[in-house]
Amino acid sequence: MSSNDAAAPSGKNSDDDDLYQKHKKVYVREVHGLFATLRNAAMVVLLGLYYGLAWVSWNGQQVVLFDLPERKFHLFGLIFWPQDFIYLSALLIIAAIALFMFTSLAGRLWCGYACPQTVWTEIYMWMERLVEGDGRKQKKLDEGKHGSNYVRKKAGKHALWIAFSLWTGFTFVGYFTPIRELADSLITWNLGPWETFWIFFYSFATYGNAGFMREQVCIYMCPYARFQSAMFDRDTLVISYDEKRGEPRSRKAKKNATEGEKAGDCVDCGLCVQVCPTGIDIRDGLQYQCIGCAACVDVCDEVMEKVGRPKGLVRYTTENALEGKPAHILRPRVFIYVGIITLVTGLLLYSILTRTPLEVDILRDRSALFTENDMGMIENVYNLKVINMDAKSHEFTIEVEGLEGIRISGDKMLRVQVESGAIAEVPLRVEVDPESIKRRSSEIFFNVQATDQPDLMQHEPGKFIGPVAR
Repeated sequence: MSSNDAAAPSGKNSDDDDLYQKHKKVYVREVHGLFATLRNAAMVVLLGLYYGLAWVSWNGQQVVLFDLPERKFHLFGLIFWPQDFIYLSALLIIAAIALFMFTSLAGRLWCGYACPQTVWTEIYMWMERLVEGDGRKQKKLDEGKHGSNYVRKKAGKHALWIAFSLWTGFTFVGYFTPIRELADSLITWNLGPWETFWIFFYSFATYGNAGFMREQVCIYMCPYARFQSAMFDRDTLVISYDEKRGEPRSRKAKKNATEGEKAGDCVDCGLCVQVCPTGIDIRDGLQYQCIGCAACVDVCDEVMEKVGRPKGLVRYTTENALEGKPAHILRPRVFIYVGIITLVTGLLLYSILTRTPLEVDILRDRSALFTENDMGMIENVYNLKVINMDAKSHEFTIEVEGLEGIRISGDKMLRVQVESGAIAEVPLRVEVDPESIKRRSSEIFFNVQATDQPDLMQHEPGKFIGPVAR
């Protein structure tokens, strides 16, 4: 029975008491090893991309910029518009399927190495260790006298955290407002109200989540922790403790072995708990709080090496492997996920590479099926919406074809100037000699083409309604 259970008042559920007990800070011990190196490398790459990409330009344009006022989204030299929302949908599908695939393959790899909460928590913990020392020194500082040394170290740590949080918030807004303009506005203290709000809001969110809440976000707020087990099976690689090899635990394994007593490889040092960012004991089995960071693997391998035992007491393995059964890492569900990702990615890339930054919508006037003009020609009225999604303005010509002698009333060819990102509404009348009409509804085509860029064109179908010639 734990001390919390012993202290529970009579008649009160001890589980409820544990549920509502005050949060205890997790003092994480620093660890070195292969997986720690991989986590640090991922942190450097991801944070480098986040803070650096906003300053990269391509042909004079910020390489990643979500220009909401202009409704332009600049990505690596390409410009996307709200009409291109389908591409975002495809990216979300790819991301979701990839998450399912990696979870089925190797558990919570995303959480342990690439999740923003994990990445920012790592850098905030690094700053905390830089000022206050490792986990043991941090605990000693918190439990000791709160004198000048305490105040100085806490103030230094929070100064670093706040500065880094503000930089994070500034960079975030820099992806929506050109970051160089934003920097100039900041220097002259001429920020707009929305820029100011989002800089401080995102700074506060980073400061709170990565500095204070940390593992609580993963345990209590993240929905992924709750449904991840639905994607696991007996062949999923997860971090596990080899109970058959490790039990019974003993701090004096060698002495017990010489005395003829059975002893497992686990020396019960507790280091796997001390290095865990969520404070769990991996020896208790797979738990939803485990984020798959493999810190326990690194530290256990160090201990095994020191005591002369084989590494891998705690390791990435499968449930089948632990039971001595054959493990199948590459199995049908993994290939299905890979196939779906490959297909959707291929279609997305093909669509982007072959996209035409011009869209034409044709709306036919339904107030009258058709009219006959003074020249005896049959007319239909249309409203064309010409959307220029290119980076520059263009003059477009509009022609119509599909029936013999069909033309735009008054003009054989219509011209319209459309600015970048603008929508031009072009009302027009299309006339046809009634002798050319063979059926009540005929298919016609509107050709919209840029005069300065012939390959920028659209060939859109429409319907022409008229009387059938006798």
